Amino acid sequence: MNQDEQKRAVARAALEQIPDGCILGVGTGSTANHFIAALPDVRSRIRGTVASSEATATRLRELGFPVLDLNDVDDIPVYVDGADEVNRGLAMVKGGGGALTREKIVAAVARRFVCIADASKLVDELGRFPLPIEVIPMAREHVAREVRKLGGRPVLRAGFVTDNGNVILDVHDLVIRDPVALESALDHVTGVVTNGLFARRGADVLILGTPEGARTLDRHQTVMFGR
Repeated sequence: MNQDEQKRAVARAALEQIPDGCILGVGTGSTANHFIAALPDVRSRIRGTVASSEATATRLRELGFPVLDLNDVDDIPVYVDGADEVNRGLAMVKGGGGALTREKIVAAVARRFVCIADASKLVDELGRFPLPIEVIPMAREHVAREVRKLGGRPVLRAGFVTDNGNVILDVHDLVIRDPVALESALDHVTGVVTNGLFARRGADVLILGTPEGARTLDRHQTVMFGR
């Protein structure tokens, strides 16, 4: 399987994670788009959806799915989304599409986070993919200075504004040995809305595309992917 075929395979496999009568959290990005395209096949199981971006909300509405405001939802049994990187502990880097803040909010509400990714996204150590940080515009340079102290090289994502009206700094050259500690440190920098490390609330399930097909790992199982 090539990369695009792997994305389609994991998207199809993720349909099995959706229970009947579900309010479904739906992520953003190329792999999530394959998942959205497959959702009509299980329409009868989905009572409503919560979208992590305006782009995802538009796609869901075009397919006839109700899109609910998160403030009107008490429970999200399952949230399905992709990742830019994921390690064997199911911590992730997300935000390549710029929806990291809303993704993190939906993930915080969801009982079960299912990450769908092709094989290229599985890494031993996070940090190869630039880490996105959503920043209040007036704090951009302050945050950049603080990030440099942590060893990162922040680059403003040119011409991009998030759905929340903020900017993104993509941080290069970070070696992320302790994702939980770095996530917490960045979130305490004044002016940061959130950062793209999903470690304090990582995935519960990883469905990984491989040349042989989709493989599933539950964080509560003891067997990890081999190296």
